[in-house]
Amino acid sequence: MNVVAIGGGTGLSTLLRGIKREVGETIRELTAIVTVADSGGSTGRLRKIYNIPAPGDIRNCIVALSDSEEIMQDLFQYRFKGDGLEGHAFGNLFLTALSEVTGNFLEAVKLTSQILRTKGEIVPSTVESVHIVARFSDGETVEGEEDITEYGKKGDVRIEDIWIEPKTARAPIEAIAAIETADLIIFGPGSLFTSIIPNLLIKEIREATNRSKAHKLYVVNAMTQPGETDRMTAFDHMRTLMKFGGLKEINSVVVNTKMPPSDVLNKYLSEGQEPVTPDVGMIARQGVSVYSDDLIGEQDSFVRHDPERLTDMIMKIMRNEILSGV
Repeated sequence: MNVVAIGGGTGLSTLLRGIKREVGETIRELTAIVTVADSGGSTGRLRKIYNIPAPGDIRNCIVALSDSEEIMQDLFQYRFKGDGLEGHAFGNLFLTALSEVTGNFLEAVKLTSQILRTKGEIVPSTVESVHIVARFSDGETVEGEEDITEYGKKGDVRIEDIWIEPKTARAPIEAIAAIETADLIIFGPGSLFTSIIPNLLIKEIREATNRSKAHKLYVVNAMTQPGETDRMTAFDHMRTLMKFGGLKEINSVVVNTKMPPSDVLNKYLSEGQEPVTPDVGMIARQGVSVYSDDLIGEQDSFVRHDPERLTDMIMKIMRNEILSGV
């Protein structure tokens, strides 16, 4: 089985952390296609100085797939303190420096993956410096991942259109080849408008995905995201991904049905987030297979998919939807 995971942010790295256990077993080749449109924090500062693709999500995915010593993983996630370097992650600086030395961001990603011995390949959705641009229902146009989310929080507005600049950004041949030979393509979990959809705004990735005969699976977020997916149900998430991502079909959808503990739920509600309503009937009526279960972990005060539970669900979908027909 060849598997491609498309996304970014903490959602994609969570997925990769679990599914890497199947590499060499059920999964022959695993490729993560990662958005590089992040504009905040350490990543945003480095982009402005060096005019490179955003390294932050790439770094997180490399660490998630790493089979190296724990100290190496901790090193790449370490953030500096004090003036000058404050807030910068070592891994971001390493990728930036290696890009400068080799003159090639993709080569820097490959070399870093070798150093951390990743169980799979990480490929940026483009090696160009791209930015997301969104037009809201009030007519306002906003550029940059962080600013788009923040503007969405300000009032009763919604995203009506979204694109990348430059619109001519090309995808690496490695990304297209992985999609074309995939048996399973996974979207999410992750920020819908700023982590998943930006990959599909690159024409070559969108077209390759629609050409691919792979089974297409969407993992819906457990919680809504303020400024992006307020009040959106699981069906709304799927429909929005297809509309703005230009997808012709999604074959299966994974939906979490577990409610967070009341104290954790109240914390999220106070921040404008709520559990995504699992309206599985609406999804199933579109001819899409729905897989639902308790998928969030018990860790701390965060609501996130548990890597092991999510991987178990994906393996079940592989058996039911792909391997059963072989």
